[in-house]
Amino acid sequence: MAQHIAQKLRLTSALLGTVTRKDLAAAFRGVNAKTAFDLGRADKWLQGRAQPREQSVYDDWAKVLRLEQPGAWIAESDLPSFTAAICARHGVDRVALERHAAQQFETASAHDDRARSIALIGSYACYSRAWSPYYRGQLIKGSLSIEGGPGVHGLTARYREALPTGQLVLSGPVTPAKRGLYIHVREAGGDAQFFFSLFPQSQPGSVLGGYMCGTAIIGPEAQPSFTRIIMVRLRDPVPGTSEWGGYLLPQGSLATDLAALGIAIEHPEAVDRLLGRFLGADGEGDVGQIPPAEFRAILDVFDRRWLQHAG
Repeated sequence: MAQHIAQKLRLTSALLGTVTRKDLAAAFRGVNAKTAFDLGRADKWLQGRAQPREQSVYDDWAKVLRLEQPGAWIAESDLPSFTAAICARHGVDRVALERHAAQQFETASAHDDRARSIALIGSYACYSRAWSPYYRGQLIKGSLSIEGGPGVHGLTARYREALPTGQLVLSGPVTPAKRGLYIHVREAGGDAQFFFSLFPQSQPGSVLGGYMCGTAIIGPEAQPSFTRIIMVRLRDPVPGTSEWGGYLLPQGSLATDLAALGIAIEHPEAVDRLLGRFLGADGEGDVGQIPPAEFRAILDVFDRRWLQHAG
């Protein structure tokens, strides 16, 4: 049973003096040109989210470290034994190696976080279910731009919708995290706010998706709402951003709409079905709204009780 793989890889990287994932992968290729150690999976291995399944990776690892022990021992050994073995083999101090490995991991993690943040910068065409009762069952399209800016992650988002009542523009910080991507935008000079809880970004980052939460803008009553949203990355900014957007016709094709933005798709009907299922193809499907009357009934009960005991 393989154990402590992430820590062992970090110690190996520190011992070899490899600065990046590419450098570490190059060390494995140096002992086996056809090694099963690859960059894509190495990220998960170093983060402790997965471990190599191929025995050949451990065999190559033993060669990289020039150990007398076989690859199986690297996989199964406890961390103190592994550390002691590589320190003895290469004549290095254990405490110094562990300190160097920790520092190197922190530096690499910061570099990776910054690289992921930069990869998000760009323009996106956004599609979600309309919250307004006057456009029930329709999709609304908006545009999202992510730019470098102040803050921990250095990213700022601007989200726009072209509504019948005028342009709705909201902006705010973008927060990438390991288990999600979060965007919180607010209207300048207004009280509208939207919060996006999205799947973590992946490479090459062609699309983002998840949930959008806020309050319906056009309607007789304020209703807390949520819906699924898809954000398709564009090669170029949305042309005429200030005018682009609005509600799609009930039978409108997202693939056709994207084609007008330069995203040509080979099988548009299949893509429309795929996106339709995700967004909620049954009309109200994936729109979550609380009828005000339901909340008021509860509010009436508890308000009366509160007032009865006030003072």
